[in-house]
Amino acid sequence: MSALLAAVRRGDVAGTAAELAGLTAEQRRAELPELTALRREQRPEWWAVPADVRAALMIAGTACHSAPAAAAGWLGGQDFRAVGNWDRPELRAVLDALPVRWRSAVAARLAERPARSWGWTDFQLLEHLVLSTGMAVPVSDAFVTEWLRHRRWWHAPARPRLLWERLEHDPFVAVLVPRLFEVPETGAQLVDERVAAEDRWTSCLVRLAERGTVERADLIERCLARLLRGGRANDQRGFLALLQELAPTPAENTGHLRSYLALLDGLSTVAGHAQRVLVELDTAGLLGPDLLTEAAERVLFRTEKKLVKAQLSWLDRSARRDPRRAGAVVLAAAGAFGHPDRSAQEGALKVVARHLKAAGDAVLPELRAAAGLLDPAHHARAAELLGVRADRPEEPYQELLPPPPVPRPLPGPLGSPAEVAEELAALLQGDLDPAAFERTLDGLVRHAHLDRAALADALEPVLQGQAWASRRWADCTPADLLYVAAAATGRLAPDQILSARGASRSPLRGQRLTVFGAQLAARLEEAAWQVRGDPPPYLLAPPTDTTGALAADALVERLAGYEAAGLTPGEVDLGQAMLRVTLPAPAAAEAAAELTSPAGRRLAAWLREGGLPHLDAVLPTGPAEPGHRPGRLRWWHREDRRASAPKGCAPTYGLPADAARLVSPQPAGRCPVEGFWFTAAAHWTAMLPGHRESVAARLREGLAGAAGVGGYEDRGAPQALPLLAESGGPAGPALHLVLGYGLGTRFPEDRAAAVDALLVLAARGDLDGALLGTALARLARAGELKTNRLAAALRSAADTGAYRTVWSVLAPALPALLADKPVHAAADLLALAVDCARRCAARGPIPEVTALAERGGGARLVKEATSLAQVLAAQGAPESA
Repeated sequence: MSALLAAVRRGDVAGTAAELAGLTAEQRRAELPELTALRREQRPEWWAVPADVRAALMIAGTACHSAPAAAAGWLGGQDFRAVGNWDRPELRAVLDALPVRWRSAVAARLAERPARSWGWTDFQLLEHLVLSTGMAVPVSDAFVTEWLRHRRWWHAPARPRLLWERLEHDPFVAVLVPRLFEVPETGAQLVDERVAAEDRWTSCLVRLAERGTVERADLIERCLARLLRGGRANDQRGFLALLQELAPTPAENTGHLRSYLALLDGLSTVAGHAQRVLVELDTAGLLGPDLLTEAAERVLFRTEKKLVKAQLSWLDRSARRDPRRAGAVVLAAAGAFGHPDRSAQEGALKVVARHLKAAGDAVLPELRAAAGLLDPAHHARAAELLGVRADRPEEPYQELLPPPPVPRPLPGPLGSPAEVAEELAALLQGDLDPAAFERTLDGLVRHAHLDRAALADALEPVLQGQAWASRRWADCTPADLLYVAAAATGRLAPDQILSARGASRSPLRGQRLTVFGAQLAARLEEAAWQVRGDPPPYLLAPPTDTTGALAADALVERLAGYEAAGLTPGEVDLGQAMLRVTLPAPAAAEAAAELTSPAGRRLAAWLREGGLPHLDAVLPTGPAEPGHRPGRLRWWHREDRRASAPKGCAPTYGLPADAARLVSPQPAGRCPVEGFWFTAAAHWTAMLPGHRESVAARLREGLAGAAGVGGYEDRGAPQALPLLAESGGPAGPALHLVLGYGLGTRFPEDRAAAVDALLVLAARGDLDGALLGTALARLARAGELKTNRLAAALRSAADTGAYRTVWSVLAPALPALLADKPVHAAADLLALAVDCARRCAARGPIPEVTALAERGGGARLVKEATSLAQVLAAQGAPESA
């Protein structure tokens, strides 16, 4: 062993540097094979290698490579990423002794690495190499991002505390500042609210412009260009703050008129700033009428009420200042006649009314045509103002709902090992479709029975590079089908393959296991146990349609095949099949009565007695006050004589342990499907396809967390709601409660999923508007739902044409929402209620709405209540039920 290798193995970093200093280039190259072998030897258990050994190996390997690309590849390797020793003086000393040209090439290569490969000390070493070699400053995205981060923080006693003092003499400023506007996601770092305003990047860039280090005009132009590119709100905020601190004068802004007009289409904060700049230019007489009209066209279609109101005010002031603009102003204001917000339509009518006389009769034809877009509430005012008919006949209302989803039959079993391998590869790439999972699981068992060797050959390309790991910190998911595939091909050690009876030691069961994950783990454990020995010819539980349901006659036929072959089915497989079977099935029950095996007799009894009873759940009664949890369900299974469980224990219905816990209405402790443990999973609903109330009761904690209960606003939980709505069984309080939580979640894509579920239930005739409305009112009253999010979700549902459906939810919710002190954002719900009630011809007054309307005043809440009271009164008395 050479002295260098011995020093590396000892972890002697200083000794390694000393040995390298005494070697020639040829001698260093000769050390490479041994160093490479040592790195390969340590890589499988890299985490256990002492940090000094890794640091010494990193330094030695870098210096022994004569090719800069190879040296950069060694130093920047992923296995050295956690060393964190790039700032060691030994590394710098070794590199400084090498040729300048070589160091420049290594630095250039390292600077080109993607940002995810950089550690905390990488930039310090690269900065040293750039300054010591005199090479050109790298301008890669990662180098710019790290420079921005590195300069931002004061982290060394020798460095100035203030950012400005660090930038004042920074040799990289002139080259890298222009690149800040080109590299993605740099804007968020320009504004750090944790430091004083004068020490932020934005303030320092303004000072650099004042000193002439960077051009002020160039900064303004680059800011506008970056804002025009769009991007995330946090990123845009930084460049908008810089532009505002630069405070361009009207003369400077005049040269960028087209840019400001284009920014009116951007994020609301960016558009608001652009609007204010254009107003300032218009006041100074620097904006022509055509540009004013174009600005109005861009803004008045936007949904942000503040922007629309400001635009109408701008139009009003412009016409007051110069009556010659009245014609252009009223025509521009008419662009808001089709705005979804009635208050915006009212504001536009007021602008038209003020300036119509000055505009003259020439604008009336266009205004009358635009008036057709007004809400019916403004027809009378438009008729008085423009001379259009106020009594236009309306077509009979027709509710528009999507066609009710129909379960589709699933194709037959996978016919060859190659098909099994293809489906498994798709699953491992993230395609977690429940039907694909079931067919693949069945295919693994089926083809392990037919030809294990052929199955192993087909799976080899898929499993190559795939290492199954214990689910210690995560729930069991369909991706864990890899466990069964590894067992079928002999890739698992015997002590890793446990039957469901050994669940306490199962590697599939981690600390975040949900009741759904436990049932799935039991199925995978049993399948892995079967394929390692003498597997059955097929499984019993694969569903026959897309909801996860299993036709009763198909299950009877499968079990009859087991009896004919003299086979005993797996307990977990049979239990899952019984939970999936469609009931009632009198013909299948008669056929099952002819089965003679113990499993056959169990199935016959299950079909004869009606299977698993459906869940009964009720919401608590009484006032919903802040701090009270209105979402707490009391739930149980309907009385079932077969459930002979001791008092205080959950009935098992003859099911295996995990399946019994899945359907038990009395889980031991809190159901661990909550908070950050919760993950929306399509296969959960497929486990109990005819019992969506049971699934919904289990999902309540997760959906409440998604709505913000408990301080969390988890993303993704409501994605299970459309599948739940398409499933079978009663749609009761549990389902309507979790749907209510879904309608109040934070993320738009999650609210969209809840809206889809609402429309599916309505199309199937399963939606109970009164039940959902009551639940929504209680949740909102208790502060568990944000009313503005709820209004946005219900507006989305109404905009599909389901106005009567949304009204059926709002009508029972409004009394509780408006009683005493109306909830926050109640005006948004009232505005939606006015629209729905008018379109679907809702009848009969609501006392709470009438009382609110009688208060009087100019508040929007009172105005909307007045409009709704008028609509309901105009429609006549309520019809008898």
